Amino acid sequence: MRLLVDESISPRVAALLTDAGHDAQHLKELGLLGAPDEVVMAASLDAGRVLVSADTDFGDLLALGRHVGPSVVILRRAPRLPVAQAALLLANLPVIEDVLIAGAVVVMTGERVRYRLLPMDPQE
Repeated sequence: MRLLVDESISPRVAALLTDAGHDAQHLKELGLLGAPDEVVMAASLDAGRVLVSADTDFGDLLALGRHVGPSVVILRRAPRLPVAQAALLLANLPVIEDVLIAGAVVVMTGERVRYRLLPMDPQE
């Protein structure tokens, strides 16, 4: 899977995902550290990558703009260590791959995974 790891997540997570066979880049590699969320979303969409972040603002932006992409995985109340975050992603990516391809916001915690397909209704 093609992934773009946001600056709210360690670059080590991107490296671990790459080591596991995914095509993962960190925002730092693109020179986009500190870029506005809209720019990060556009970069993810343009590159055909799923955005991985701990920033819940991306879900809000997608809903408010009724955007159909990019898909976003939000790590919420997830483990803090990069190795544990990568393990959480690697354990769940095969299960959510189809919804990410369709366009979705996926929220992962250490206990559960939930998703909403895009576009989302901002009133829901």
